Amino acid sequence: MKSAKATKIDLFSFATSQMRAFHMTWAAFFVCFFAWFAIAPLMPAIKGEFGFTKDQIANMNIAAVAVTILVRLLIGPLCDKFGPRRAYTGLLALGALPVLGIAFAQTYEAFLFLRLCIGAIGASFVITQYHTSVMFAPNVVGTANAAAAGWGNAGGGATQTLMPLILAAILYFGADAAFGWRIALIVPGVLMLLMAVAYWRYTQDTPEGDLVDLRRDGKLPMIEKKGGWKNFKRAASNYRVWLLFVTYAACFGVEITIHNIAALYYTDRFDLDLKTAGLAAGSFGLLALFARALGGIVSDRVAKTKGLDGRSKLLFALIVGEGIGLLLWASSDSLALAIPMMLIFGLFTHMACGATYSLVPFIDRDALGGVAGIIGAGGNVGAVAAGFLMKGTVSIESGLHILGICVLISAVAAIGVRFTAEHKAREAKLYEDALNQRAAMARATLSAPLAA
Repeated sequence: MKSAKATKIDLFSFATSQMRAFHMTWAAFFVCFFAWFAIAPLMPAIKGEFGFTKDQIANMNIAAVAVTILVRLLIGPLCDKFGPRRAYTGLLALGALPVLGIAFAQTYEAFLFLRLCIGAIGASFVITQYHTSVMFAPNVVGTANAAAAGWGNAGGGATQTLMPLILAAILYFGADAAFGWRIALIVPGVLMLLMAVAYWRYTQDTPEGDLVDLRRDGKLPMIEKKGGWKNFKRAASNYRVWLLFVTYAACFGVEITIHNIAALYYTDRFDLDLKTAGLAAGSFGLLALFARALGGIVSDRVAKTKGLDGRSKLLFALIVGEGIGLLLWASSDSLALAIPMMLIFGLFTHMACGATYSLVPFIDRDALGGVAGIIGAGGNVGAVAAGFLMKGTVSIESGLHILGICVLISAVAAIGVRFTAEHKAREAKLYEDALNQRAAMARATLSAPLAA
């Protein structure tokens, strides 16, 4: 079947299936990320009301990312079998239930359980990367993946800033704090339901149509009963997958750890109020608006001259920069120094995430769902490990120092991602074909007015 993958990103277009998928995936991921961490910036207020201990808060933060490991592993094969459109719609609709439910929680046990369930929506990332990977050609897929994921990740920064403001607005209209945060948490749940409807209506699985319909019409081979599991096992047998699993644990795992602890870090260490701490913490997440995309753009540019090996070396450099930046942030003893250091560290972190998933489409095209799912799960393994680290250290600052050293060590995994000469030649041919296709389209566009 002839490929119709897009060879360029028409950012302001919604006309083609590729660009509709691009915009809907980042928007859906934004909403999921917003809902995933909506409770974190409100935790200082909730902590005071319920008297949660440090360990209980740590347990809830770990729960929020732990179940995502399993769901990310499962969602990739589901995309291979049913297509990203059905997978995303179902995840949005079902994931809204615990998001809405936590607004009614009354005990620590209920909070813990619902935070665990909410963690499932973190698997939305895998669908986002899967969908853009099948819609865009090799010359721009790194940029498409990174931009869609980065703009979606910005939901983590937006929730840090907006949820305290939503709560403040509710309190302004007369609600008390104990009731106000519950109303505020209904907002992300409703947004998820609305996005589920929009995703089903405006997207399709591939440029040619939905996978289920294409198989039914004989345009694609029917998937085996255990085809999704077969693709997962194929991905799991590729050592490059596990090296990128480690690098993603070091960048995205650190990123979501910061989303969970940043507001508390600034309130506890620098005595900021809830709204100011939320603004400070939110600036880290809002870097994703451009920084993750920048990682993908730079990776695509490097690949023009250095190929796949260049993408790996870039990832190594970014993770080293992240580790050094994290150590500098953890050592900052004033707010005036801490925020700039956090932004520098955050820039490298988000770019490393983008550079990691710029490599994903080139690992094994025939097991893309399994590859994306396993590597995506690595981010949550990193977050869970970081959560236990934070729980076991005497202070957030000491935990961040240890985490920075672990990040630096993990950078070695990026250097280990290598490809055979045959693999590189095959991907170089696909890359060249994409560039030729883009050039041909440009010539056709220029000649059209002359022909008229």
